Amino acid sequence: MAEGNRSSPSLTAAGLVVLIAAAAGFFAWSYTYAFANPGPQEVPVAVVGGEGTDHRAFLTGMDKALDGALVPHPVSSYARAVDAIEEQTDFAIFDLRQARQVTVDVSSASGASVATVLEQAAPAVGRAVGVKVVVRDLNPTQKGDPRGLVIFYVTLAAVVVGFVGAAQLWMHASGLGPGPRIAFTVAYSLLGAFAIVAVVDWLLGALHLPFVPVWLTLALAMYVASAVFLMFLVLIGPWAIIPTWAIIVLLGNPASGGVVSWPLLPLFLRIIGPWLPSGAAIAAIHTEVYFPGHLHAQPFLVLTGWAVLSTVVFWVVRQRQARVDTASPPEPLPGQG
Repeated sequence: MAEGNRSSPSLTAAGLVVLIAAAAGFFAWSYTYAFANPGPQEVPVAVVGGEGTDHRAFLTGMDKALDGALVPHPVSSYARAVDAIEEQTDFAIFDLRQARQVTVDVSSASGASVATVLEQAAPAVGRAVGVKVVVRDLNPTQKGDPRGLVIFYVTLAAVVVGFVGAAQLWMHASGLGPGPRIAFTVAYSLLGAFAIVAVVDWLLGALHLPFVPVWLTLALAMYVASAVFLMFLVLIGPWAIIPTWAIIVLLGNPASGGVVSWPLLPLFLRIIGPWLPSGAAIAAIHTEVYFPGHLHAQPFLVLTGWAVLSTVVFWVVRQRQARVDTASPPEPLPGQG
């Protein structure tokens, strides 16, 4: 028996070696797959006008330049096209109302990577088909965030610190009951999110934020990451870090649209991204910052759903474990029957 006990740590360590190596490879795959060479997959644009042959040639040329990813949505007026941008259903406006001229209004705030692709492709296509192309940025990103990455960074900080904080709280305050543990998790989520927003806005001035909405959304995202870890901890014990890391970091961040906008992401990531905590948080904060009059319910419902599910599972399972521990007879002392 003693020999079996001595071999157990070695077997566990060997298993961890395999898991860590696999995680490293999957980590490299997921980020390279999403970020290394993004290409247009589905680029929705609003199209105003476009009766002329040259305009049709421009649309055909743009679709070819984008590898067949252009999704034109004809609209009846320029005002409706602007509404589509504000609602984030379209990423640019192709104004084809003038003869032998195309005005391409991109929206860097909607997705800086998509705007860059369109800004590069449109003039070349215009020269090829013989029309003048004017490119404008209808909604530029803020001056301190020209590439539109700050929202991704603040969300990354919140979710990673969230589940790492939950792990540390579990290790160093193991005696907390479910209620107090959830209360302390809420407390550090609120305080941590406040610190992140204060540093980014007040200290660095990288992004001017609607403070209270972004603070509370970021706090919810931090709490969700913490609660997901706690849920898996009571379900599978010390291995909880594996599914938590997969949901939050390995899949969640590449699929979030924070670095590469969703029209440039592979289909699998575009499908799962909005339903994962990181993607939902980035979508919510992005809208709060750049399109505050056009909030969508889905990201907030997704975050709330993750928070409720994880908290309920943690609470119920932890309470059941506590009842089992209380009902279990004490271990016999050495020498007793």
